[in-house]
Amino acid sequence: MFVILFKSRLSEHAGEDYIAAEERMQERVHAIAGSDPVEVKQYTGEDGERLTILMWQDKETLDKWRCDPEHQVAQRQARKQWYSAYELTVAEVIRTSSHGNGSPAAAAEEPR
Repeated sequence: MFVILFKSRLSEHAGEDYIAAEERMQERVHAIAGSDPVEVKQYTGEDGERLTILMWQDKETLDKWRCDPEHQVAQRQARKQWYSAYELTVAEVIRTSSHGNGSPAAAAEEPR
């Protein structure tokens, strides 16, 4: 399993085109993932910093997402216009455990 942390700050140029692109990228994530469950959570802090957490089950589908032509176009536009700053972290999960929360990530692995 892989966890992607995407921290960002929108620029003053992020308008309706950004919102439409963000919705389209969410559709692309799920289309690319197919049967590989992907969990996506988004948060915005009081200071405007945003955090998106994505969980992918395997490297192959994560690589498909990274190389997706629509995603790459959106990335270029984001750097050029929509984000004043961003930071991307990709991490491989070593272990996960949970109790009773019913999340897809929790169902993916048994506690060790």
